[in-house]
Amino acid sequence: MSVIRIGDRLVGDGQPTYIIAEIGVNHNGILPLAIELIDAAVSAGADAVKFQKRNLDQLYAQKYLDNANSGEKTLRYLLPILQRVELPDEVYFEIVEYCQAKGITFMCSAFDIESADFVDQLGVPAFKVASADMTNLPLLDHLIKKNKPLIISTGMSNMDEVEFSVKHLKEHKAEFILLHCNSTYPAAFEDINLRFMEQLRKFGVPVGYSGHERGIAVSTVASALGACIIERHITLDRTMDGPDHAASLEPHGFRKMVRDIQQVGSSLGTGEEKFISRGEILNREVLGKSLLATRRVEPGELISPEMVTVKGPALGLSPQRYPELIGRRVTRVIEVDEPYTDLDLGFEIELDVEHTLPLEWGFTVRFRDFEDTLHYQPRMLEFHFTDQDLDEHYPGGQHPLKLVVHAPEFFERTLVDLCSEETRQRRQSVELIQKTINLTREMAPHFNGKPKVIVHTGGMSLDNPIERRDVLYDNLRLSVSELDFDQVELLLENLPPHPWYFGGQWLTNAFMDAYEIRDFIKPLGLDMCFDTSHAKLYSNWAHVDFYEQVAVLLPYIRHLHLSDGAGLDGEGLQIGEGTIDWVRFFKVIGAGKDVGYKGTMIPEIWRGHQRGNEGFVIAIRRLSEAYFAAAQAKPE
Repeated sequence: MSVIRIGDRLVGDGQPTYIIAEIGVNHNGILPLAIELIDAAVSAGADAVKFQKRNLDQLYAQKYLDNANSGEKTLRYLLPILQRVELPDEVYFEIVEYCQAKGITFMCSAFDIESADFVDQLGVPAFKVASADMTNLPLLDHLIKKNKPLIISTGMSNMDEVEFSVKHLKEHKAEFILLHCNSTYPAAFEDINLRFMEQLRKFGVPVGYSGHERGIAVSTVASALGACIIERHITLDRTMDGPDHAASLEPHGFRKMVRDIQQVGSSLGTGEEKFISRGEILNREVLGKSLLATRRVEPGELISPEMVTVKGPALGLSPQRYPELIGRRVTRVIEVDEPYTDLDLGFEIELDVEHTLPLEWGFTVRFRDFEDTLHYQPRMLEFHFTDQDLDEHYPGGQHPLKLVVHAPEFFERTLVDLCSEETRQRRQSVELIQKTINLTREMAPHFNGKPKVIVHTGGMSLDNPIERRDVLYDNLRLSVSELDFDQVELLLENLPPHPWYFGGQWLTNAFMDAYEIRDFIKPLGLDMCFDTSHAKLYSNWAHVDFYEQVAVLLPYIRHLHLSDGAGLDGEGLQIGEGTIDWVRFFKVIGAGKDVGYKGTMIPEIWRGHQRGNEGFVIAIRRLSEAYFAAAQAKPE
């Protein structure tokens, strides 16, 4: 029997479920609101409340603190919120005293070493390790030395990473509890895979559940399945502004244990695998950590421990690879706060450009990094813009490449939605797309041929499907008619069923099915960008044949986004790591035939640009192998 003491409570097998009310940052940086949340947790019967403590200067490189827009989209959304809601140190002592007076245990996640020391001073009975830090060996080692139990969430990590950290903790004789978790806000029921708790129990330690799903049914079932801890976010109002409120429970949710039973079936999963969902990839990138240089490192130097630190976002080597990095000889200049990469472990990114697939391939780029891809000799470039990028101007020179531009998918906290029934949102979306087209025209003289502009149509909803889908298409038709896309090729892109925006999962209500898309674009004389990952996820969701969908739309495809897909939201996967048969796909589009597709394409691998475009290069190599295999295959 596996049992651990937290304060005056035994937690583990055979013990009552220990309930943690996660206040996190739902106090919005306001002490009176924090006090109200503690009262709500006490009233709801929670055993503990948990806050979060972080030193952002220790967690993120200075360039992101100075300008969050210099990072990826999710960082630009979340980092300013974290900067705004951090409580002053002295306030935590008041909170601890209030918890003691109310008879509820105070706990706090520490996201960095300095914060861990501060949290220890507050007298917590155990340390909570967030999902983002399950792989953070330096932080884990620091906490282990304090001789208190660790409660470790396993979201954002694959099974190999879980096994690695568990082995490390056991070697250091740490006392710990593992929490099964899907670190998305809110988590989709079909991604939760509740039965995976059985795999975690094989490590011989107590296992609990940290949930971010809507409702309480899944958490109730997790307790019934033996979760020794249930951790859920608490808020006074789910509609408050902030990253976690929508995935939180209001006070009455902690008191009710019977609701939404029908949701449990979709939450159990197979229990046979640990995978990182698209939503977790987004949050892992922002909240996860990398190994960074503490100073400028010159070629020829040997990497020593004092030359390495752990900071976010997760754009370089995982902290788990710290032992591999130490003692390596550097072959390049590494600036302070620059992440170490696989290049520093001897990995080489090579691409035989003379033997790649005979399509006009290129990479996803932004103004700040497009020149880094030119040595691979791409045939085209696809610039992905944020709304703020549209106020800039093309900074480069002349290039004998084709130009593709991907319009922003959101502005501020609003989705681009050309289908929207809200007139203001639709008109703002049209204006943003027009601004994208205008910037593309400005860039066009520096490239070859007629540029293409790729647009997401919209038609998403957050909680419930939109019944009047005909209205969505009517609005889309109106929006297209209001655009001036003279001198550019306007391409509408097919969409996935459950996209992720602003840390949550949405529902798509239009522009997914091949027949619907064909019937919309054909009368308007439009063409499209076809995303294989989006189409595969839709096919899985709708139980239709993916390859038939490809064939139906092939006459209208003028640009390809190629990436693998799996399940309902396994989007943007590396080629060969999903469920698409790529040889069959290339056969459908006519590989090796004179009448086959010969247009532009990019490998749209999620974060493929990182580590020197490693993901893109690997994708091009694998796509080339599949293409030539399809071209040489005998007709069926």
